[in-house]
Parts: sequence; C-alpha cells; structure tokens
Amino acid sequence: MSADLLKFVELAQRRPPQRPAETRRRDFAEIYDEFAPERAAEQASRCSQCGIPFCQVHCPLHNNIPDWLKLTAEGRLEEAYELASATNTFPEICGRICPQDRLCEGNCVIEKGFESVTIGAVERYITETAFENGWVTGPRPPRERDASIGIVGAGPAGLAAADLLRRHGYQITVYDRHDRVGGLLTYGIPNFKLEKSIIARRAELLEESGVVFRLDTEIGRDIGFADLRGRHDAVLIATGVYKARDMKAPGIGLPGIVPALDFLIASNRKGLGDAVPAFDVGTLDGRDKDVVVIGGGDTAMDCVRTAVRQGARQVTCLYRRDRGNMPGSQREVGYAIDEGVVFEFLSAPEAFLGHDRVEAVRAVRMRLGAPDASGRLTPQTVEGSDFRIQADLVFMALGFDPEPIAERFAEPSLETTRWGTLKTAFLTGATSLPDVWAAGDIVRGASLVVWAIRDGRDAATAIHQQLEARASGAVAAE
Repeated sequence: MSADLLKFVELAQRRPPQRPAETRRRDFAEIYDEFAPERAAEQASRCSQCGIPFCQVHCPLHNNIPDWLKLTAEGRLEEAYELASATNTFPEICGRICPQDRLCEGNCVIEKGFESVTIGAVERYITETAFENGWVTGPRPPRERDASIGIVGAGPAGLAAADLLRRHGYQITVYDRHDRVGGLLTYGIPNFKLEKSIIARRAELLEESGVVFRLDTEIGRDIGFADLRGRHDAVLIATGVYKARDMKAPGIGLPGIVPALDFLIASNRKGLGDAVPAFDVGTLDGRDKDVVVIGGGDTAMDCVRTAVRQGARQVTCLYRRDRGNMPGSQREVGYAIDEGVVFEFLSAPEAFLGHDRVEAVRAVRMRLGAPDASGRLTPQTVEGSDFRIQADLVFMALGFDPEPIAERFAEPSLETTRWGTLKTAFLTGATSLPDVWAAGDIVRGASLVVWAIRDGRDAATAIHQQLEARASGAVAAE
C-alpha cells in the first residue's frame, strides 16, 4: 500500500503523549507514552522526501531516515525496522536519547515554519513494534571463524562492535569492570530517558548469539593487557571516559560537593535494587535538600531531573553562558524547566561556603564577550554581581576526561593525544600497537552515544577487513 507523503502542509507536528510534569517528576518512568499506530503513520507521512535529506546527512550513522519514514507511513513496519537497523545497531536507544533537535530533526528542511518530522519518536515506535512482533534477533553468523576478538568495555561502542563482528562469525569476548552490560547507558543515563530493560534485552540477544561477557573484570588489574593481547587475534579498546573534570575555587573540597557521575551511578544502582550505602545514609540522596548542579550539558540535565525525582526541596542549575549556548539538548532543558528546575543562566560559582560540609554557593553574574578560538562567546565576570544560593548538595557536571589508559594498561607504547585520548588512524580506529583498535569516547573524548555506535561499527569493519585479508593471505600461501 502506498501512502501520501508531504503531509506537513496539512498535519501539525505531534509527538507521542507526554506525561504531565507534575506526574512524571514523582517517578523515574519514561516521560513519553508510545505512538498509536495510526498516529505514527500520520507523523511519518509529514516527511517531504527531499532531494538532499539533511536529516540523514547530519546523522552520525547516516541512517536512511526518509526511506524508513516512507515505509512507516505505508504501514510496512517490518521493512522499516530492517532498514533502520541496517545502519544503526541500537535504534531503540537512539530513538530515546539522541539529541534529535541538534541532529536529524534540527536539520529537517521543513523545520522552519512547519516544525520538523518527529524522527526520534518514529524510530522508537518502529523498533518497539519490531520487538513486540519478534522481528528483532541477535547476530546470526553464516559461518563460525576461529579468530577471536577481545573487546574492552561493554558500552555503546563496544556493544556495537561486538554485534557487527559476531555477525561475521568471530568469537567475541567483551570485558567490563562493571557488574552489568551497558556502561554509561546503564549507570550514567537515568531511567526516565532510558529504562534499563531496553539495554538488558539487547545484551541477552548478544549472549544468545554467542558473545561472551566477562563482567567485574578490569583490564590492567584482573587481566594484564599483554595477556589480553595474547588471548585474542585482535583487541578493541572501548573504555569510554569517566574522569570528572574539576575546578579550582575556595571550599571546593567540602563534603557534599560531588562529581555528577557518582550521583547518577548511585541513583541508577538504587533503581536497579543494589545496596548503595552512600545513598542510603543520605550522602547522595537529594530528598528534602537544596541541590545545585553546575554545568549545562546533558549530564547536568540528567542530574537536575534526577534530583527533582528524588524529592529535592529546590534544584538550581548554574550555567556560565545563556540558554542558547548550552551544549546539551534544548529539549532536555525544556523538560527540566517544566519539572520545576530553576536555571541561573550567565552565572558561575565563585566559592563554596560552609563549615563541616557545603551550605551555600557564592556565584557571580557573567556576560558574553568576544568569541574565543572555538567561535563561542567568552563568559566574562560582571564585577560586584555576586549572590548566594543555599546548597546541601552540589553536583559538578563539568565534563569528563580520559583516565591515563597507557598507565592503567601498563603499555607505554600505546600512543595518546595531548588530551589523553588514544591516538588512532582516521576512520579505522587502529592504534599504535599491532592488532589493537580503539573506538568511542576513549578516542573522541566525551561525546554522544550515537557517535560511539558509529565509531564501534567503523572499528569493527576495519578489524574484519584486516583479519579477512590475513586469512586470505594465509590460504593463498598454502
């Protein structure tokens, strides 16, 4: 059945039903309900099927978005899923947590005047329909290969590579220092954005297909890196970046000033049913507290929205630039405002006040001056503009840097950049060591999940090509 497209001129943009802010701020459930089938088809039919699909161009995975929107509009959902999953290992995850307003939807050609197609919501709908109907399967290699590949890190880059390499028939072992699969998908992103069952079902499909997970295993501590290389024909490092950036200010060492990721991990572990002593005694629990979050990225938004759901008395976000210059998703900022978060834009912390623990933040107003080398307007202090904010807990969401991985792996010949990330060949992910590749944030620096998936897939392709060429050469030599 064919469907009329270009319906954006007569159909307004409508997202799936959103739970009211007053309701959703009391729990950690996802904030959107699912599309009704007819509504998803209607919204997909708004696509203009333009000659140059900027949505696809600006997607890191270059997903075939217009094509699967057309198939959705026509009710051909199994085909839509096959097309969506051909370029994206985890469309159900990207449909939930990608900042579509900065990527595909933000570059939709009908966005000005008519509002963009709801690409993320349709992607999520397609994949959930596929799971409900049993269309989603794990990798099914046509033949088994003897070659073995070790992957360090069970986050999005590592899992994407594991999926693609297993499809080629390689023997895959994934090592991770955490006790669950997913990395920051599991421990860094709150349930109201990504429920943990979404990650667990993908991990189960990979396990069923033959991927082996060695959890609670840290390379460099439990297994030496040289030993790991000896076990496998190729190694992929996909460890991510976890080292919180800090700042220098009077009082920064006071108890109650906590890295954002420590807070998010504690909250997620609590939601998973784990014992979290620091949470149970109130150290990382925002209930009935004045909470201040410093930063303006997606991690900061995860923190403020988590604190709201924990029952904080007041949640304030300090950001040194204005809203238009925030690095995170504007949609997430809007959700936070709806849920009662107070934003102090053009404000920066100057000192942290208190005796035995933090009691307040002394902040100062900022104005935006001339652009810096990156093109962003430079924040400048407004003299005599300091003010105080009560704070029982302060979460620092200033970004992440890589841990010194060459030292951690006791492998000094593993070359790094001046930022501490691993130095790799363009697109392939090959490192300075033979048969060792790297992908995701450990190469790129702290970035988006969709970029980690892209990097993992690219590295997997490069690994396969090299091992295939080596196998072909061995056969020819015989």
